[in-house]
Amino acid sequence: MAHTPLLFQPIAFRSVTARNRIAVAPMCQYVATDGIPDDWHVQHLGARAMGGAGIVFTEASSVNPVGRITPGDLGLYNDTQQAAFARLAAIITRGGAVPGIQIAHAGRKASSTSPWEGDSYIPLDQGGWRAVAPSAIGYPKKDPTPQALTTEEIAALVQDFAETARRALAAGFKIAEIHGAHGYLIHSFLSPISNTRNDGYGGDIAGRARFLMEVLDSVRAVWPEDLPLFVRLSCSDFMPGGLTPEGDILTLARMLKARGDVDLIDCSAGGISADQKIPSLHPGYQVPFADLLRREAGIATGAVGMIEQASHAAEIIGNGRADIVLLARAVLADPAWPLRAAKRLGIEPDLPKPYGRASLHE
Repeated sequence: MAHTPLLFQPIAFRSVTARNRIAVAPMCQYVATDGIPDDWHVQHLGARAMGGAGIVFTEASSVNPVGRITPGDLGLYNDTQQAAFARLAAIITRGGAVPGIQIAHAGRKASSTSPWEGDSYIPLDQGGWRAVAPSAIGYPKKDPTPQALTTEEIAALVQDFAETARRALAAGFKIAEIHGAHGYLIHSFLSPISNTRNDGYGGDIAGRARFLMEVLDSVRAVWPEDLPLFVRLSCSDFMPGGLTPEGDILTLARMLKARGDVDLIDCSAGGISADQKIPSLHPGYQVPFADLLRREAGIATGAVGMIEQASHAAEIIGNGRADIVLLARAVLADPAWPLRAAKRLGIEPDLPKPYGRASLHE
């Protein structure tokens, strides 16, 4: 397969093999009812699986009702939801991709309207709910102060993550990703910007990572050894005193590598505060995070962030800067991006048989 760019060579994680190294990143749709995926989600994810991606992730799927970002978020915490999620896993598999699920809790960013409705807090008397967090520090400053979690409540949340993983397995998913980025609950424990606890869940990175480690332990207890487990991290808070890639995040990556049960770090960034200052937004601006952790921690990584050109994706993988690329806006605009990328890189794309007469020329 020397003639085939590495981007389009298969990759294996434990017993799971993806047909290429392109993943559809989790992308919230904000159109679910009571956490239940419907025809929109089936069409959305099925189209991207049939478009040639190797792995297709659901959007962030909450472990309980309080963990939803908006009322339109997906959730996987009851039997009705589980049955509907089985449709998602089935359509992704039918399209030739590996079905993945991102398991999440919004933390202090919960009870918000959708982005097109202003992304604003929903008051309790208008159907909202009280957000929870490691410390009573709100996000953003205009929002009500979240409820600081007790150790008993933390223990219950750890079990919620495990229960959602158990349901995901029963629904047919083959990769689970724990969402520890973008200012949501796990990230808010990890970051000193949002975690000022003085118990075992605060302090240095070992303490601030304790919740994540307990979640991983509980999930691995129900997630089979032969199936891969990913973690998404925000590798920089883009704020003084926050997480940095060369500091706490590299330490955390080495901790995850040492565990032996985490197969890949999905390297994103930001989201802990509205006051963050991203130095430059440009194609591949987060790729250095994946490169650093892969080299220095010896763990597989995924690169994400404004990767839109086939040649760029091929360069990232070919030069060993990441093991997979996760695409969002590019495949949102064009579900067949992987098939077109193959064509651009001189590979005859493997079209689904019913699409054999399709033209992928520009």
